[in-house]
Amino acid sequence: QRVILMDPSEDPDDILRANRSREKTFVLDMVFDHTATQEEVYVSTTKSLIEGVISGYNATIFAYGPTGAGKTYTMLGTACDPGIYIRTLGDLFKALEATEELDYSVSMSYLEVYNEVIRDLLNPSSGFLDLREDPRGSIQIAGITEVSTTNVQESMQLLMKGNKQRTQEPTAANQTSSRSHALLQVTVTQKSHRKAMGEEVRTGKLFMVDLAGPERAAQTQNRGKRMKEGAHINRSLLALGNCIKALSEKGANRTQFVNFRDSKLTRLLKDSLGGNSRTVMIAHISPASTSFEESRMTLIYAYRAKNIKTQV
Repeated sequence: QRVILMDPSEDPDDILRANRSREKTFVLDMVFDHTATQEEVYVSTTKSLIEGVISGYNATIFAYGPTGAGKTYTMLGTACDPGIYIRTLGDLFKALEATEELDYSVSMSYLEVYNEVIRDLLNPSSGFLDLREDPRGSIQIAGITEVSTTNVQESMQLLMKGNKQRTQEPTAANQTSSRSHALLQVTVTQKSHRKAMGEEVRTGKLFMVDLAGPERAAQTQNRGKRMKEGAHINRSLLALGNCIKALSEKGANRTQFVNFRDSKLTRLLKDSLGGNSRTVMIAHISPASTSFEESRMTLIYAYRAKNIKTQV
């Protein structure tokens, strides 16, 4: 459960900085090394959330980390080694089939936040979509396509189709860099067969978010359009960071204001960060010595997110 971050530029002969080491230790709930498989990561992070979704709680899984550290791989995986999306949906359908006396429906929508506008990945021709807040205070996306699915194969095809529509561009740091935050929302609704009892409907929402990596223009050598995209990505991640910081300090200081309105991303995730949701953040770091700063920032971010207390 411990990550030790060594500074690659540290020189043992440097007398001036002898006792000012930048070596840091972070204690997290779970740490995986390079030998961990997709199955291991899935079982120890996400598998326990599925029961909650079926019994009507919300759950959120984030993939966070610098560009090129493997977020999309963790979430989507490859055809022969699927990631968290597919494994979660597989287990969800299995668990739902096992529940007796309940009718259930599963619908999913897949969208991306690109340059602070929302695009529907299952129906890209619908243009940019608006965020609206309904009277109960939950955030809705006007005109998003919701597709009902009954099995994993259908979901897999939908995800693959949606992922082809995602904005990906090569940068100097990463050949298939995601230029947008992708958000898969699965809604599970259940009704009991017996209509005589009061009509009880349970709704559980599962959000799976593949964030775009924060990046430095110097490292990715972005110019023009890529640079603008990078600025938008960094801005929304900063807004997310501010929300996490405010939420983690809220215990000590009740007056802390959490600004979810700073970006579309944080407004979408309002419920999953501070609200009625069980949330897992999977932080990715790269072992390369060139990305020491990025790894340090990511670990601080993840460590801070651990202090958020929510009442589900």
